[in-house]
Amino acid sequence: MRRIVVRRLALAAGVAALLAAVAWQLRRERADDPGTLLALDPAAVTRVEVRLADGPPRRFEKRDGHWWMTAPQAGRADDARLAGLVAIAAAPALQWRPLADFAPAKIGLAPPAATLTLDGETLAFGALAPFERARYVQAGSRVALVADRYTPYLAADPRRELADPSSR
Repeated sequence: MRRIVVRRLALAAGVAALLAAVAWQLRRERADDPGTLLALDPAAVTRVEVRLADGPPRRFEKRDGHWWMTAPQAGRADDARLAGLVAIAAAPALQWRPLADFAPAKIGLAPPAATLTLDGETLAFGALAPFERARYVQAGSRVALVADRYTPYLAADPRRELADPSSR
């Protein structure tokens, strides 16, 4: 009878140790997860402003489920292209650091190559990080490294951002 009790206690202690190790690992993974650029739901974004280098800002609004360019021209925008822009809000950050850790000019943030404002929250896009396909992105007082595929690219001619008239 004693052996059975000792074995069960040893088994219970082993299970408790395993559960403690799993809980510790999950807590550590949550702490190490840098998260996304913005805490916005891309589907809920209704206003977008994009400015590339020194170019004029391009403003878009979502009305009745479709995107419309309001500046520098007016017209129905390409919904798929704008969906890609607003998806940048949910881009996974590879890491975050305080802006104070950097000289903004050295990482391309003074001035930024592009700015993207989604419902009033601005992201400034800087230079590519050396030895990585990641870009410096400022969000508030922090700087993230983000995969370069999340950089906003627009056509040189704003008319190319408008939807094809035959698709309306």
